[in-house]
Amino acid sequence: MALTEAEVRHIARLARLELTADELTRMTAELDRIVGYVEQLGEVDTDGVEPVAQVTGLVNVERDDVPGTVFDRHTVLGNAALANDHAFLVPKAVER
Repeated sequence: MALTEAEVRHIARLARLELTADELTRMTAELDRIVGYVEQLGEVDTDGVEPVAQVTGLVNVERDDVPGTVFDRHTVLGNAALANDHAFLVPKAVER
């Protein structure tokens, strides 16, 4: 399936990319090769191959979710640099 320059221009617009004429020509050729490679992968016989999520054999090390000590609000807020009666006070991160 050959990609046209119009299709690549559309893809570039969706990606908010402004391509020059030279870049458009180059990207059309490069994307056409990529699509051709993906089509080639579709021809590989995968019958009998089990799907896998990862191939390294590593597993996540997880601990049991066991409730721990619950501190009262006064103790927790007592460690804060700035706090009111109910919450930590922090500087604004975003100005409106």
